[in-house]
Amino acid sequence: MPKSGRVEQGSGSAAEVKAPPKTRRVFSPAEKLRIVREAAACGRGELQELLRREGIYSSHLAAWRRSLEAHGVEGMTARRRGRKAKYDAKDHRIQELEKQLRTARKELEVQQAMLELQKKVSRLLGIEFPTSEKQ
Repeated sequence: MPKSGRVEQGSGSAAEVKAPPKTRRVFSPAEKLRIVREAAACGRGELQELLRREGIYSSHLAAWRRSLEAHGVEGMTARRRGRKAKYDAKDHRIQELEKQLRTARKELEVQQAMLELQKKVSRLLGIEFPTSEKQ
């Protein structure tokens, strides 16, 4: 019998060896709902058998029950793990536009400085440029 395998007692006398899953198992909302409903219908001593058969811990079942009570069927959907996003798409767009505005303002400052430099050079050289007056 392999060490890493899980032994399950069947109806016969021979033990069946079931290989452990290689990746984390993900339950769909429909599967969670089915298991919670089956657990509610279980009689005395049948709950442990259900948990073993489905390969879940009682804490999973308890969390799914709380989620179902609090949020209904919509609460059974998987949520993203980890921290909540600090910014949403709108905030990212605002940051992008603010960055573009800062860049445009810096370019404007450089262009204005260049114009001032051209005016000073033209005065030093005595070159007069015609001024266009707006009407």
